[in-house]
Amino acid sequence: MKRGARYRYILAAYFVGIVVFTLFRLLNTWVYCHNSATVPDFEGQYFQALVMGWRFDTVVSCYLLTLPLLMMIVGELAHIKARGYYRTAHIILVTLYVVAFFACAVDVPFFSYFFTRLNAVAANEIDSFGLIANMILSEPVYLLGLLAFVLLAVGYAFLMRWIFRRLFPNWGTHKGVHGGTHEGVHGGTPLHVGWAIALAVVLVFGTFVGMRGRLSKKSPIRVGTAYFCGNAFLNQLGLNPVFTFVKSIEEMNKNANQPLTLMDAEEARLVYEEERATPVDSNSQFSILNSQLNNSQLPEGTNVVLVIMESMTVDKTGLFNPQHSHTPCLDSLMRRGLVFTQCYSAGIHTYNGIYSTLYSHPGLMARHTLKHTFIPSMCGLPHQLQANGYQTTYMMTHDEDYDNMRGFLHANGFDSVIGQHSFPANESVGTWGLPDHRLFEHAVEHCTKVSQSGPFLTTIMTCSDHVPYILPDGIPFTPRSKAMADKMTEYADWSIGHFMQLAAQQPWFDSTLFVFIADHGAASSSLYDIALSYHHVPMLFYCPKHISPQRCDRLALQLDLFPTLMGMLPYDYCNNTFGLDLLHQHRQYAYFGSDDKLCVLDTAYLYVCQVAENIEHLFHYSDSTPGDQSAQHPDIVAAMHRKVFGMVQHSYNMLENRTTGCRQLK
Repeated sequence: MKRGARYRYILAAYFVGIVVFTLFRLLNTWVYCHNSATVPDFEGQYFQALVMGWRFDTVVSCYLLTLPLLMMIVGELAHIKARGYYRTAHIILVTLYVVAFFACAVDVPFFSYFFTRLNAVAANEIDSFGLIANMILSEPVYLLGLLAFVLLAVGYAFLMRWIFRRLFPNWGTHKGVHGGTHEGVHGGTPLHVGWAIALAVVLVFGTFVGMRGRLSKKSPIRVGTAYFCGNAFLNQLGLNPVFTFVKSIEEMNKNANQPLTLMDAEEARLVYEEERATPVDSNSQFSILNSQLNNSQLPEGTNVVLVIMESMTVDKTGLFNPQHSHTPCLDSLMRRGLVFTQCYSAGIHTYNGIYSTLYSHPGLMARHTLKHTFIPSMCGLPHQLQANGYQTTYMMTHDEDYDNMRGFLHANGFDSVIGQHSFPANESVGTWGLPDHRLFEHAVEHCTKVSQSGPFLTTIMTCSDHVPYILPDGIPFTPRSKAMADKMTEYADWSIGHFMQLAAQQPWFDSTLFVFIADHGAASSSLYDIALSYHHVPMLFYCPKHISPQRCDRLALQLDLFPTLMGMLPYDYCNNTFGLDLLHQHRQYAYFGSDDKLCVLDTAYLYVCQVAENIEHLFHYSDSTPGDQSAQHPDIVAAMHRKVFGMVQHSYNMLENRTTGCRQLK
């Protein structure tokens, strides 16, 4: 064994680990730049982000190296020569690093999709392991990523094996004192005991400091430490996904059995009551609905078809990109209906979109709002229409039990939940079951059948515009785009047009209100701590016989759909929710969550708070001004903070107190 080999091995392992972590950081940069519409301007701060990344990588590495380091120190001081002892330390070290690299590999598509580093939300998918595994195996990009990880892991293992053998060259079988044999390492001059102890102290102290990530005695390194500039991408680039995943797991476990305590319950109730008292303008709806309507309401018995579109951010549509729209069919409908152009989704996950669209409650950050041990009773659209004699159906392309959809929806106002297992097996084409156009065809058949028994609510959740992408063949559709993601958006839009053509031929078409909204948007490059495109979604009400074309640019929320829709119908209804009737009320703020962040915006400013660390930023988003302006506008920060913290807290309190159900009529 070479002099100091045990300590040199640990140092070599640290430097190799840092290099591999940096390679993943460079890969994230390449993916981000590749997906950006224009070349990002890092303003000469990219190297600083890499240095910040080295700090977070060091924190993770020090935790990974702790046990192997202690084993090497003991081996050095006790002069242990047993072969199995050092081989065990080597296997432990390599295994821990390979697991960490796997987290980095998973983080690349996760960050590209959500514009946030790997966090505890990924753990929500563990109970759908088969579906996730199928998704990975079905998507070429993911398969390439998996292959790249395997090659990297194997290469790393061979490199560390080479380093190990260079430092511990004399493996073999040697004669013992009594003529026997034993396996061990020998050769070289051991460190003087004084040097061995001194170096051990230095390494242990260095590892301890490395775990903390900073010398300050006040607190160890935190997620907020990475936020060093006004560029949202660079601020997140420095983070290590192992660090963010473990920290978010800690936060999730800490909160799992503890109440949400964003704000005092009474203060949160006051915030909620203040919003419910938003003044009503009884005349505002006359400029939106046809004046021919009696009392500006749709006829009694009007059917409702609600389409929740997968990942349909406004950035894909002609609302914001008329020259580069991928949605001609949806654009045409928006020109002929009532469209809310400034609508924002409650969160960045499908379960957020379903929960908030149907039941008008905000998302609860990283808490999964469809998964409850005891499913709560929610006031919302299906309950209210069901109470007025409507047949209520929820239709999806995939497994009905994914995200606990079947259980939650059956318990909350839906007579039937129809998914992949209700359709012919040969129609499923991949991970997400049926392609959109086939789901829409089944939906038309279903609506025609139930329309013979009275009015109906049919909710349709699309899924084709979600990886892994599978573009169906044998249909009269030819995409114009080259990128697969854009092709799938075009196909999803074509499916909507196909659906509306089929529906227009049915006797129930003229007496049906069609509503289109997205579960959430899709991430694109962003100047801010969140990707607004992931929340900015279209909300469209289409009923050409009764609703005049109109574009409304007021702030709106996904959770406003229920009271706005009910306000168009001639029924009394209970609104024990967080939504406003946008035909009568003006919303001052839009608020939403992004897992570990809470956000608010008005017509000029965007407020973002990293809740766990209480880091607040304010951006002037209306003119795309970068940089935090919270210090210049503390009053705006305070008002926005109070709004979102109060509304989310009161929603949680209502769930805990079981007061979310429908009560008295308004």
